[in-house]
Amino acid sequence: MTTSLWQDTGTGVLRLPSGRLVRGRGLRHPLPQGPAPGFAVYLLGKEPPEVPWEARWLRWPDFRLPADRALARDVLGEVWERAAAERVEVACGGGRGRTGTALACLAVLDGVPAAEAVDFVRRGYDRRAVETPWQRRYVRRFGH
Repeated sequence: MTTSLWQDTGTGVLRLPSGRLVRGRGLRHPLPQGPAPGFAVYLLGKEPPEVPWEARWLRWPDFRLPADRALARDVLGEVWERAAAERVEVACGGGRGRTGTALACLAVLDGVPAAEAVDFVRRGYDRRAVETPWQRRYVRRFGH
């Protein structure tokens, strides 16, 4: 287990209302400077490459929704729980659509109303996060 958390000024780090910090990133971009995650979830259509930290793969094709929504809810719940004590990241290819959607779902788990979660992530992470209408709808329904 990682003994320290992200710096909230770090690249791609989103501070949730509870104070939990989660890093979002695009795997097509270089790994940000600084410490590595202790746990990561990769939101990709195909299995990600090996990494030297604990990681899980959630099958989630580009511009789409998770292939298994019940599993997605469980995995995002684990991300939220672990973010209280570990450096956790979520990442997809570009770091906006799937990653933004996952971050918005984490915001919902953290108490942000589902109808406000996309705006919360766009303000705190990336103004173009959550790219498609069905990703926005997924976030709105995540709270139910």
